[in-house]
Amino acid sequence: MEMKVYFPGGKKVHSVYKGFTVETDQTRQEGGEGSAPEPYDLFLSAIGTCAGVYVVYFCEERGIDASNIWLRLDFERNEAKHLTEAVHIHIDLPPDFPPKYKKAVIKTAGLCTVKRNILQPPSFTISADIRKA
Repeated sequence: MEMKVYFPGGKKVHSVYKGFTVETDQTRQEGGEGSAPEPYDLFLSAIGTCAGVYVVYFCEERGIDASNIWLRLDFERNEAKHLTEAVHIHIDLPPDFPPKYKKAVIKTAGLCTVKRNILQPPSFTISADIRKA
């Protein structure tokens, strides 16, 4: 699988992957225009949306309407290291959610592939070549 990353100007960095373009920018305080999420914001969003899709699949399999279920993520950040140290995911279930599935839906949200990949991180290599004119 390959992703292309390019620099359209300013502090913007965009990627093209699976036919989709993902746009990022930096905040005005960081010299950007604030026109798109920062890359780290997309990383955090991936955690929430991944857990969310697992909840959706869980509900679909049981005929439960997921449209009134919300996930809220709270992040504990170490400002000195510029890293998130804890992620708390809370699932807000509607009054008509079957109580017998509460523990199961929590467990299912925890199966998120993004979370599992953070717990078992990939190796990274970085290389560079100068293109021929």
